[in-house]
Amino acid sequence: MIKPFVNCCATASPRITEYATRNLRASLRTGLPQLLKLANMRIDQPIAIIAAVVGPALALIALSRGAAAQSAQDAAPTACQMRLSEGRAVFKPLGELGGPGGCGGPDIVQLERIILTDRTEVAIEPPATLRCEMAEAVVSFVRQDLAPAAAAMGSALSAIENFDSYECRGRNRVANARLSEHGLANALDIRSIRLNDGRVVRPADAEAPSEFRVAMKAAVCRRFTTVLGPGSDGYHENHIHIDRIERASGYRLCQWDLHDGLHSYALQSFVTSSRAHAATVPVPLPRPRPFAAGARAVLLPEESRL
Repeated sequence: MIKPFVNCCATASPRITEYATRNLRASLRTGLPQLLKLANMRIDQPIAIIAAVVGPALALIALSRGAAAQSAQDAAPTACQMRLSEGRAVFKPLGELGGPGGCGGPDIVQLERIILTDRTEVAIEPPATLRCEMAEAVVSFVRQDLAPAAAAMGSALSAIENFDSYECRGRNRVANARLSEHGLANALDIRSIRLNDGRVVRPADAEAPSEFRVAMKAAVCRRFTTVLGPGSDGYHENHIHIDRIERASGYRLCQWDLHDGLHSYALQSFVTSSRAHAATVPVPLPRPRPFAAGARAVLLPEESRL
């Protein structure tokens, strides 16, 4: 019903438009002084007349949201965004996002496509909402590690299925749990990749090519501070969770059982000294209990439940 109404409004007489516009501006100034600057925005015929009918408050909401989105895109790019813009990714800057309980963060971007070194593009489906530095880490991982691993399977990388990125929630969607890194736009869940020949490879699937999964695990565990997959805690049996949480003493989690015999129970943590050139020392975790579909989740230490 709105579209025909807008069309009719676009042909309204100048007198009706002038009256509606004046009425809307006056309502904005008297009703919402904290958003006075919006009253100086350009208001065309459809917006003015719709506001006169449905009320200035609803029109103001639409105007303010549009202004915020436009402001983020018009702002000067951050250093991180400039690094991404140099032929490495296609993204939209979203600025700072906020939510209840400390959700959100600064310099958020919507990552849509990653540009490989041969100028081909890898789609992120759906686009992932991430902190810019997390998006930058994902771009480097795809360009330098994931794309070559995919090519080794005989076809070029075409798309990555994003299972989850920014979502204001607790860890594992458990009530009253600690805030997830997803709630900080600092995490990505990878469910599958698609190749140019049409094949879909799910890295959490034990039937996927072993060489590819071994290479992907080595890469993500090197680049990200948390990696959770099958065998970690029962919440990540069908996807790979990666994030860049900062922990004391450089503590890292790499928990992804490849379930292929040779690399079975290859779950390990790393403690990396903050001192320059210090060696990385592997610290093996206890042998995990097998997780059966439908069984009660095996809970690991709090740090691993993301």
